[in-house]
Amino acid sequence: MIFDCHIHSTFSTDSKMQIEDAIKKAKEKGMGLIVTDHMDIKYPIEGSFIFDCEKYFIEYEKYRSEDFLIGIELGLRDDCIYENKELVKNFPFDYVIGSIHVVDGVDIFQPSFYENREKAESYLHYLNFMYKCIRECDFIDSLGHINYVTRYAKYEDTELYYNDFKEIIDEILKIIAQREKAVEINTRRLENKIVALNMLDILKRFKELGGKYVTIGSDAHNIDSIGANFDIAVELSNRANLNIVYFKNRQPNYI
Repeated sequence: MIFDCHIHSTFSTDSKMQIEDAIKKAKEKGMGLIVTDHMDIKYPIEGSFIFDCEKYFIEYEKYRSEDFLIGIELGLRDDCIYENKELVKNFPFDYVIGSIHVVDGVDIFQPSFYENREKAESYLHYLNFMYKCIRECDFIDSLGHINYVTRYAKYEDTELYYNDFKEIIDEILKIIAQREKAVEINTRRLENKIVALNMLDILKRFKELGGKYVTIGSDAHNIDSIGANFDIAVELSNRANLNIVYFKNRQPNYI
């Protein structure tokens, strides 16, 4: 069974999806789910993108099964590494995604991140920050949406091309490969062939550097997005000769 390894429910600040609806939709599609609500400690807006993990487990443990697992998406930062590590240690997550949403205190969703910067400067700043965080954060299972910055940038061409940033992308991928962690194929926007081909370049390089695993996640905030574009993600992983896995009890399981 394939798992959608990245979905958000009402515990995430930006999602209203009820977990019962998500589980029902996944069953209709013959998929497993890992809920990965969004925890961004020290987020610039107090009270946003943070939730009570004890309540999270109390509410969702009753649904836990072979095809519904409990994870978390951690916003990686260089000023709360200890806090993130302690959180992961203190709760029985099946799966931990590490993602970059905030760089030097600025959410890259905000236009201010890109102001007075050319595309190359913005993207390099984002990737250098990712490298710094990944190097220190050995407690994650998968690197979430490496191309996240492309969603919100306002440049004429927003895509992240491997060849434009290959040195820093290689350094990031080397760490993930050496630790035998996964790279996420985030399926949002994969219907765009340019997005898919750019991701394929990164996945092929990950394989060359010793990478083994990918996870697939829709990043769904509503039921209609669950499992979206998974056929494309499976094709990309096959073309890169990487193993699709999901995590249970923090261990990779082949689909």
